[in-house]
Amino acid sequence: MSDRRHPSLKSITTTPDRPSAAPQPVDTAAVGEPKGVAEGVPIAVRPDPHPGDGRYPIAWLTICAPRGAIPTATSKCLCGRDRSAVGKPRVLALVADHESHRDTCPLRTTQEGRAAA
Repeated sequence: MSDRRHPSLKSITTTPDRPSAAPQPVDTAAVGEPKGVAEGVPIAVRPDPHPGDGRYPIAWLTICAPRGAIPTATSKCLCGRDRSAVGKPRVLALVADHESHRDTCPLRTTQEGRAAA
């Protein structure tokens, strides 16, 4: 067998003495459509295709009832009402209380409605 040497796998790279300047962009003429959008996309902003109907949520009822575990519920309203319940009988009572709060909430009833009633 011959005594053959393998070439070194590492290469030594030279590092420059000082940093080189980055290439500068070439000035182009500003002609045509504005850049930054895809072709065929209108630049003008269009109105919202789904306008609101004036309704918005003011009360939330959250019920968590995992299988085999004790159910819990919370009832929150923007008027400041914040109640919670643990256990099936209390959760059912809170659901009924949340439904009755719809009729008495000061944010849902107006002064005109109270006078008419």
